[in-house]
Amino acid sequence: MQQMYGIEVSPDFVSTVTDAVIDEVREWQQRPLEAMYPVVFFDALRVKVRDEGTVKNKAIYLALGVRRDGTRDVLGLWIEQTEGAKFWLRVVNELKLRGVQDTLIAVVDGLKGFPEAINTVFPETTVQTCIVHLIRNSLDFASWKERKQVAAELKEVYRAPSAEAAALALQAFDDGPWGCKYPPIAALWRRVWEQVTAFFAFAPDIRKIIYTTNSIESLHMHLRKIIKARGHFPTDEAALKLVWLALRNVIAKWTSSRHDWKSAMTQFALLYPVRFTDIVSLFGAPFPLCVESRLRWETRAPTHADDVRRGFCRLAIRGAEFALSFRRKHRGHPPREV
Repeated sequence: MQQMYGIEVSPDFVSTVTDAVIDEVREWQQRPLEAMYPVVFFDALRVKVRDEGTVKNKAIYLALGVRRDGTRDVLGLWIEQTEGAKFWLRVVNELKLRGVQDTLIAVVDGLKGFPEAINTVFPETTVQTCIVHLIRNSLDFASWKERKQVAAELKEVYRAPSAEAAALALQAFDDGPWGCKYPPIAALWRRVWEQVTAFFAFAPDIRKIIYTTNSIESLHMHLRKIIKARGHFPTDEAALKLVWLALRNVIAKWTSSRHDWKSAMTQFALLYPVRFTDIVSLFGAPFPLCVESRLRWETRAPTHADDVRRGFCRLAIRGAEFALSFRRKHRGHPPREV
């Protein structure tokens, strides 16, 4: 604050405000969730955190759920402590304890141990590899000049009408000029083919939701700006606080569902006549109670602590954005003396 704005604040004030933020993060992270989400995207943000005297790269994982009405809901934030199925089993069990009874499709990007963990808790969930990330990882093998052409060829694979047609399209890509020039691309797709082929069981309206991840991409774009401006964090808790403050600012602007959700909703109802449309009879009382609790949490009367938190949110976000713009503007120039 002193360096950025020339304002001095006492350590007690900083402690009070940050404690208020942590309380809100915990309350949000423990809030009740709905019984069923048709689609949940799991993705990671990379942050630098000081740990035992060295700066380490860590992942903050986000779960972005799509509700039955097509509106979005960030279900939680988790910072990487361990890798593999044990970590994901803890995350998925946490979601279940907060009220989630089912999710139809879980979209992930090669998260180690995730398929085993989610199918242990939700055995009927379809695990789908994120097509956008798969394409992006594929293009890492190609030169900048050729990426557009390679992406156009790969489109024939994920837009194929069936799994069989997609396999033929992938083989054609592998046998063609791009496959010969970049053999790791086809090999990458084949390694995750079991999670890719699940995609072709869905109607085009549902497929589009899976491979058009604009919601989570725009969310991550905003969060990355804040993370980049901050540099590295002193603790895991500090990283979670800033990401939460930025996330809260974004969520406040979400008001409507996708414009193409109605047609996708019809397809979900046809594919999952019980799991999608008859949730109350399937899961009983927890669903209405969970929704009632969520509405109570979202519509509770604002308190003085809320006002303090909102003010600090605005100040922290503006400060981070100001720092980023200042660095860009003065990159390579020494600071002026006043």
